[in-house]
Amino acid sequence: MTPPPPGPRLLRRSLSASLALALTAAGTAAAFVLAGAPTAQAAAVPAPSPVGISGRGATVPFKEQEAEYASTNGTLIGPNRLYGTLPSEASGRQAVTLDAAGEYVEFTLTAPANAMTFRYSLPDNAAGTGRDASLDLRVNGSSLKSIPVTSKYGWYYGGYPFNNNPGDTNPHHFYDETRTMFGSTLAAGTKVRLQVTSTAASPSFTIDLADFEQVGAPVGRPSGALDVVSDFGADPTGAADSTAKIQAAVDAGRSQGKEVYIPQGTFKVQDHIVVDKVTLRGAGPWYSVLTGRHPTDRSKAVGVYGKYAAQGGSSNVTLKDFAIIGDIRERVDNDQVNAIGGAMSNSLVDNVWMQHTKCGAWMDGPMDNFTIRNSRILDQTADGVNFHYGVTNSTVTNTFVRNTGDDGLAMWAENVPNVKNKFTFNTVVLPILANNIVTYGGKDITISDNVMSDTITNGGGLHIANRYPGVNSGQGTAVSGTHTAARNTLIRTGNNDFNWRFGVGAIWFSGLNEPINNATINITDSEILDSSYAAIHLIEGASNGLHFDNIKIDGAGTYALQIQAPGTASFNRVVATHIAQPNPIHNCVGSGFQITQGTGNSGWYANPPACTGVWPDPVWTNGGVPGGGSTGTPDPTDPPDPTDPPQETGNLAQGRPITETSHADVYGAGNAVDGNANSYWESRNNAFPQSVTVDLGAAKAVKRLVLKLPPSAAWATRSQTIGVTGSTDNNTFGTLKAPAGYTFNPSSGNTATVTLTGTPVRYLRLTFTANTGWPAGQLSELEAYTS
Repeated sequence: MTPPPPGPRLLRRSLSASLALALTAAGTAAAFVLAGAPTAQAAAVPAPSPVGISGRGATVPFKEQEAEYASTNGTLIGPNRLYGTLPSEASGRQAVTLDAAGEYVEFTLTAPANAMTFRYSLPDNAAGTGRDASLDLRVNGSSLKSIPVTSKYGWYYGGYPFNNNPGDTNPHHFYDETRTMFGSTLAAGTKVRLQVTSTAASPSFTIDLADFEQVGAPVGRPSGALDVVSDFGADPTGAADSTAKIQAAVDAGRSQGKEVYIPQGTFKVQDHIVVDKVTLRGAGPWYSVLTGRHPTDRSKAVGVYGKYAAQGGSSNVTLKDFAIIGDIRERVDNDQVNAIGGAMSNSLVDNVWMQHTKCGAWMDGPMDNFTIRNSRILDQTADGVNFHYGVTNSTVTNTFVRNTGDDGLAMWAENVPNVKNKFTFNTVVLPILANNIVTYGGKDITISDNVMSDTITNGGGLHIANRYPGVNSGQGTAVSGTHTAARNTLIRTGNNDFNWRFGVGAIWFSGLNEPINNATINITDSEILDSSYAAIHLIEGASNGLHFDNIKIDGAGTYALQIQAPGTASFNRVVATHIAQPNPIHNCVGSGFQITQGTGNSGWYANPPACTGVWPDPVWTNGGVPGGGSTGTPDPTDPPDPTDPPQETGNLAQGRPITETSHADVYGAGNAVDGNANSYWESRNNAFPQSVTVDLGAAKAVKRLVLKLPPSAAWATRSQTIGVTGSTDNNTFGTLKAPAGYTFNPSSGNTATVTLTGTPVRYLRLTFTANTGWPAGQLSELEAYTS
């Protein structure tokens, strides 16, 4: 079916952070411990796991083991949180690289298991299409099977929404997961080894972790149910396209009031299965798998969708006990290639495995009373779940989310209010971009009893914000009512943002669209552990009505509180330890941020606070072993070969850190290096001169700049007066090109070229002093070339 016109999704504009770990929580806070593990030949640093924290997060069916604590003759990488490095995207920021035949990671089972899932990374190939290889699975020293592994679902480049071109900059999203069954139940104490037999197909294999579980027997056909194979002829081998036959079964199930059963098998599905007033049930997510993608129309792929709200929406749907494992290898925001989507009111998703789709579930309302529970969402190119556009009274609970390409769990009240939604008892690990859990706007929202860990970039662990289009009080979509965030555990969340050059806090608040004024926000009974930058953070407009009670902050890479915007907050029983900076508060808004102190506080307050104007590099303590954030050892991967991160060629500025003297509304400088000519930076109006400065990462002999404005004809021809300066240290700048007028004409692509002499500089600065089309500096793309 035809998707509705999608709402715009703004460029992620970024923010990040670190601690010394306490292994027992105080008061009502939950306790957690490191699971016992074999002696680690890799000499890994102890780091708490997000799995198995009592009373918090998802109750999962597997036992997780980290490769860095297993027996291995491979090489430990990490701990390291530097964006773009292989260990920075690993659980606990450590992993093991195997780069020779005979190298292995060997796990010892702590409980019986008949199946495993493991997380790994292979290098990309030179074309960016990924490589296929295999690892030998050995049990107690004997080979059991060869397991295929691939890098085709990883390795993204450039600026948001990213591409698969290794010639671009900014490689990231390195890891993927695969699963296999052993064929029998292995007893506790069994040794399970992943071993390299050859490096011909891949020069290295990096192992992050393995999840071992005892998968139950397949669920049989319910009495009276329609069978997609025996009744409708769907192909369980995956050879033939079963889309139409499964759709026919679903339609018959609705009209006859019968459940529809997907038996064991792998079913090729090349477009949406549209469900309404029906139950679609499988034999279990390890047995019944829907997979596939249209061979020519890449905007069509496997997915189970309700009807869109504009078509009346769907209701009374149950999806249960099967897997949707797609084949999405890129991010195209307009494509409806999610595992689950559309609008489903009074509906349930239960025990569904979602992997290799764009989003696990992107739900476009208005819709009401929708629940996802007991599910797994893995390896997405965008969000894990997004409740978008008027989703109410809906829940995600007891769900495990890992390796999403954007927010792990999100609510976005674009234009229509999101009301009384809940994210509870979920574990959200390693969102490669943005936040673990977030609500953009919304009324009476609950985010409680979750575990969030290992934020990578452009976000924090928990985010509450008036950000993104359509979030405002005029439409009733802004943050309002009572927001409850209780009994959450955050581990290694927040980040040191590679664009903004300062960090995002583990818990952060933003009033970018408008101040948060009409809400009571209660953050209670929670731990903020080993934060990668600051623990608590306010930015981009006032955030009022914040209340912190019984909060344990143990470790922060910089500050306990990073205050960059006004607001009001009360603190009661907030205890902070192991804060990297000697002054635990950075606050340059002065009395604009009002603190009300109750009792039992310690470790986080100082008067006066720091206001340095300089953002420190974080100090990551990684379980008590200091490691600064400004430098780090190189990844111990392979010698240079075509699969390593590519040399910088082409546009040197794309995806690089950029700063600005000012910006208007949502038009930040990050838009000028995102590779998207339709997004743009605009300075504050009537305030020349204005400038943007891009950090190329190292001195480059730049000989040509291409400056762009959006190509739309709606942009009238204009001339901007621009001067170019450069620096090697971001302190002393010399003239590269004297100020001159440059004409931007939509009829010729709205571009201008600036020729330079090739003087090596690391920092390029464009200074705008006039604009005949608008009283501000404007730029959609700054491209820098060495030829």
